Amino acid sequence: MNSRQRLESALNHRAPDRVPVDFGATFVTGIHVSVVQRLRQRLLGERDHRVRVIEPYQMLGEIDDALRQTLGIDVLGAAPRRSLFGTEAKDWKPFTLFDGTECLVPGTLNLTPAPDGGWLMHPEGDTNAPPSGHMPQGGYFFDAIIRQEPIDEAHLDPADNCEEFGPLGPEDLAHFRAQADRLKARSDSGAILVVPGTGFGDIALVPAPWLKRPKGIRDVAEWYISTKTRRDYVRQVFERQCAVALENLETLIGLFGDWLQVALITGTDFGTQRGPFISPETYRELFQPFHRQVNDLVHRRTRWKTFIHSCGSVYALIPHFIAAGFDVLNPVQCSATDMDAARLKREFGRDLVFWGGGADTQQTLAFGRPEEVYREARERIGIFNQDGGYVFNTVHNIQGNTPIDNVEALFRAVRESGESAG
Repeated sequence: MNSRQRLESALNHRAPDRVPVDFGATFVTGIHVSVVQRLRQRLLGERDHRVRVIEPYQMLGEIDDALRQTLGIDVLGAAPRRSLFGTEAKDWKPFTLFDGTECLVPGTLNLTPAPDGGWLMHPEGDTNAPPSGHMPQGGYFFDAIIRQEPIDEAHLDPADNCEEFGPLGPEDLAHFRAQADRLKARSDSGAILVVPGTGFGDIALVPAPWLKRPKGIRDVAEWYISTKTRRDYVRQVFERQCAVALENLETLIGLFGDWLQVALITGTDFGTQRGPFISPETYRELFQPFHRQVNDLVHRRTRWKTFIHSCGSVYALIPHFIAAGFDVLNPVQCSATDMDAARLKREFGRDLVFWGGGADTQQTLAFGRPEEVYREARERIGIFNQDGGYVFNTVHNIQGNTPIDNVEALFRAVRESGESAG
């Protein structure tokens, strides 16, 4: 099988020739630029190559064709034109991380020194605007800076939380058209699109770090509280957001057609390590109606599968994700309560494709020995890939301080699982 056929089999719950692999196709299945750089040095012998940072919020590195082929990666991704800081992937310039990694960042990623010795990031690279991101001294990625204006309950306007949602403009259309052409030209690869504007309540998006002066409810804690105390307000935000998203999705369907295989709809997290942090009733009332509208449009017009990312223990919510029309669950955080791999596969494997869960990035991959990483990855592949319905990735992005020997053991486990299957 080629990569596209391999992914197609997995998405349709048929056993592929080997497990399909995704690293680098989305903002939740990536690898930190420091690790990408070390992989290139070890596997390709490139000492002077600078890796591009394609997602500056989390400092994820580009996995280009040479490394993709070496690692056996099957999936290509198409992302929106601008990052969470409002930068575009162009006009690359050199940058050095605290750990010494020399990389390339977008030309408009303009930083100023932070009081703690770290870096401050400014929306759209405008250093005259208040900073919206902070990388602490010695850190590997940015945290959003909350820029919450005082809340006047009498004048709260849902439109203020929707200023970032609008019809795709000419530059966005040109960008997505180019992305569609790129995927069509690589018709032997798997293909996933990160759909803009459909992440209802995604807490990474609420602070709007790409906006210079965001209005509305932008504080993380205040937003979560509002899902309970200002539910009508939140619902009105979602209604406005959904109307725009559906219009844009119609356009994207026309651009990508059936060359695309998967649409990443939302990265909104609903779980903690110990359990969901919203009730199933809240999900059904506040989120499911909008997820349903988006998924219904995709399934009515295309053969695409729809992808939900939600960290943590979401076992109690999975039946409701299925009822909302989702086909794919990521990141499959097996270390969380009630997220045992065998149980998930047994109870939900007929309805969901599991995308992730291949190794625990919190413990095993970060702090375990290579043989422990290898064993865990082989075990997860053996469980999830039974009769298809699985795409290999870790539990969320591989972080910058991950030992390179462990990353190598991870990919060796994937490769050798394919050899044994063959």
